[in-house]
Amino acid sequence: MSANNHVVADQEAVFALLANPATHGRTDPVIRIDTHGAAVFLAGPDVYKVKRAVRYSFMDFSTLDRRRRACARELELNRATAPGLYLGLVPIVAKAGTLHLGAEGEGNGDVVEWAVHMARFDENATLDRVAAREGLSRPLIAALAVAVEAAHRRAPVVAGTSGGALRAVARNVVAGLREAPGLLPPARVSALEAGLIDAFDRLEPLLARRAAAGEVRRCHGDLHLRNIVRVDGAPVLFDALEFDEALATTDRLYDLAFLIMDIAMRGHGFEANLLLNRYLAACGEAPPYDGLAALPLFLALRAAIRAQVTAAAAGFRDASGRAAAGEEARAYLAFAESALAPRPVRLVAVGGLSGTGKSTLAAALAPRLGPMPGAVHLRSDVERKRLNGTPELERLPQEAYSIEATQAVYETLHARAEAILAAGHAVIVDAVHQRPEERAQIAALAHECGVDFLGLWLEAPLDALTGRVAARRGDASDATAEVVRWQAGRDPGPLDWVRLDTSRPPEAVLAQVAGLLEG
Repeated sequence: MSANNHVVADQEAVFALLANPATHGRTDPVIRIDTHGAAVFLAGPDVYKVKRAVRYSFMDFSTLDRRRRACARELELNRATAPGLYLGLVPIVAKAGTLHLGAEGEGNGDVVEWAVHMARFDENATLDRVAAREGLSRPLIAALAVAVEAAHRRAPVVAGTSGGALRAVARNVVAGLREAPGLLPPARVSALEAGLIDAFDRLEPLLARRAAAGEVRRCHGDLHLRNIVRVDGAPVLFDALEFDEALATTDRLYDLAFLIMDIAMRGHGFEANLLLNRYLAACGEAPPYDGLAALPLFLALRAAIRAQVTAAAAGFRDASGRAAAGEEARAYLAFAESALAPRPVRLVAVGGLSGTGKSTLAAALAPRLGPMPGAVHLRSDVERKRLNGTPELERLPQEAYSIEATQAVYETLHARAEAILAAGHAVIVDAVHQRPEERAQIAALAHECGVDFLGLWLEAPLDALTGRVAARRGDASDATAEVVRWQAGRDPGPLDWVRLDTSRPPEAVLAQVAGLLEG
């Protein structure tokens, strides 16, 4: 597929102007970055972004007015999440046969193009580069989840929009995929289309209910790692989708799905699952558990969009670049296919004294369970803090650990697990589960919900447990060595859960559990 099929105007003179260091009063080279929809010029502390004069099935910048309106909308949207980065709208004018940057107005020439003016940030601080260079740390993922949830909470609710609009997006995406038969096998595109149709047919009532409940909002729309930058240690969302309100007006979990998919596609499956779990935790009292039923569809559609965009961008590359783009587009297509594949739903309960490694095992196990991107991890320590209105890392008073308070925590865990299972998603419940009735109740919940159950009881020598809890930093657990010794003096009763020795390396424990799940 050639990019020239979509180009409707020659902008090379404009691009040459912005690529010239003298235009910016500089002598050092200007860095140019090209995408299918824009050309971006990095000049010292400034960035100028010009919309390409192109027309695709999913994006139309074919006229100067369309490009101006798209630039203005980009400023409006991104100043909500990145006010320090977006500086203004700048005209490019022609006067006496010469192009100039800026100086719109009578007598200053005719506007021939528009550019978004941004403050330059460290290009190596975008999260795609951070992930490639150093990975995505747990604190960064947690901060990212909070930032995305806050953006969604602020986003305007849009009434009258439901799954029908998203189905139309899927039709357009499939049409776009079919524009690249040399890169994307037509038979696989047709099979994906059938899978998407089946998923929409099944989920349409749910999507409509979520829309009626205010879950459809004007979201970011293009939320992947390249569009998030780390500034002063904090993740900042930028480059929100500006050219199509329908694409960005959607279920908030569909917006989140793009980021989850992007992280997983880069080989960070654990972090993708962690992002989902930290996002749900950031939602507080009302996590959108019902929407988990649609998450595989959302992930598939987001991957299909990336396949479409990647195939479209291939036309701007040389032969080797086109080959690489084709391989990348097919990888996105494979992810979409995998996301729609049915997977068994399970409830796994992890118990044991404090310090046995319950949360470590549960977090490592979660990406391996159920539909993409893996199980929801419910943790008693986190739920206890939430029920008390206390930040996760702040210690609770002793009365928060009374029998009555602990019963309330287990009741909450069970209610949330039931809601997750009802959505067809896997769940791991991580709590001490030392009393026989606590273990019986969680097993009974799995039976009532009609899903497979696995109970894991973790144990290690007492001195190892006390050493671990004493060494904890930055964790939701309030357990101390004294608490561990008190727990160890209690009789747990008969244990019919699988007993695991966690004095071994965590990888060995995880491998044993993986074998149990596969057996």
